[in-house]
Amino acid sequence: MDALQQKMLPPAAHALPHGGNGKGGKPAQSSLIEPTGFVWSLDRSCDVGLALLAATRRLREGGSDSPQLDAAVLLAHVLGVSKAWLYAHPRRRLTEAEISQYETLARRRICQEPIAYLVGYRPFFALEIAVNPHVLIPRPETELLVERVLNHVKYLLAQGRPPLIADIGAGSGAIAVALAVNAPAAQVFAVDISAAALAVAAENSARHGVSDRVQLLAGDLTDPLPGPADIIVANLPYIATSALPLLPATVRDYEPTLALDGGPDGLRVFRAFFDGLVHGRAQAKLRPGGRIYLEIGADQGLAVRALAELALPGAKVAILPDYAGFDRIVVVET
Repeated sequence: MDALQQKMLPPAAHALPHGGNGKGGKPAQSSLIEPTGFVWSLDRSCDVGLALLAATRRLREGGSDSPQLDAAVLLAHVLGVSKAWLYAHPRRRLTEAEISQYETLARRRICQEPIAYLVGYRPFFALEIAVNPHVLIPRPETELLVERVLNHVKYLLAQGRPPLIADIGAGSGAIAVALAVNAPAAQVFAVDISAAALAVAAENSARHGVSDRVQLLAGDLTDPLPGPADIIVANLPYIATSALPLLPATVRDYEPTLALDGGPDGLRVFRAFFDGLVHGRAQAKLRPGGRIYLEIGADQGLAVRALAELALPGAKVAILPDYAGFDRIVVVET
C-alpha cells in the first residue's frame, strides 16, 4: 500500500509527490459555510484564551485530528506572534478585525482546507517554505530524499567535484532550496511545467538567499535542462488515478491534481521521465557516473526499478526504505 494510502485513508497521509509534471492545476475553492449549513462565529468580546477554546472545540467537532494545534497556529498567524506567546497572554482581548480574520481562517479549516495554505508556509528541512494552492505541500517524508542526495553531494565535494543538481518537478522549490541551502557549493536547476509553481519556487529561493544558485527552468521533465547534471532528483506524481477520490478532502479538494495524478497505474510520469532521458533532446541530461534519486509510492519499487533498468542498461539500481520500512526512494547510478 502507498504511504499516502497508509496515512491518509482514514488516517491517510503519505510522502505525497511535491513536484511533478504539472504543478499548476486549479484546486477546489473553500466554502466558508460548513456542510451542515452552520456558520461558526466567536463572541465579539472574546480574548485569546476564549478564542482558542472555542476554535479548538469547533475544529474537533469538524474532524480535525489536531484541533488544539490548528487553533493555535491560526491565531498566532493572525496576531503575528508565536504559539508560546498565546499561552502566556490568554487575557489579551482581540480586536474586531482580528476576530473576523480568525473566524474566516477557522471556518476554512473546518471545511478541510490545509493549514499550510491558510498560513502560507510549511516547515521543511528546518526551512519555512512558502506554499499556495498552485503547489503541493511538502511532506516530512520527502526530507529523506534530501538527506540521501546531500550524502552523495558530500562525497562529490570530498573529491573536489562541486555538483550540478536538477530538481525535476520542483513545485514550491522545497527540494531545490533545501539542497542549495545545505550544499553552498552546488548549483541547482529547478524545473517545472507550471509558471505559477515556478513563481512560488522563486519566492522560496529569494527568501532563503539562494537565488544566485537556483536557476528556474520552465518546461516538461528533463527537456529544459541545458546540459547534463551530476544528480537528478525528482518527486513525481505517483498516485493512481483511481485512488485520487479516496484521498482525504484536505488533499483531494485543495491540492493540485496534476501534481498528484500518476495515471492509471501511478507510473505514467515515471515512464515519460525515463523516455526523456533516453529519447529526449540530443543533449545528455545526466553525466556518466551520475545519479538519479526518485521518490516513489510504497508499492512501486520493483516497477520503477524495471523502468530504470530498461532505459539505462548497466545502471545500478537500488530501492531504499523510509523510516517505516516501506519502499520510498529509487537510486539509479549510471
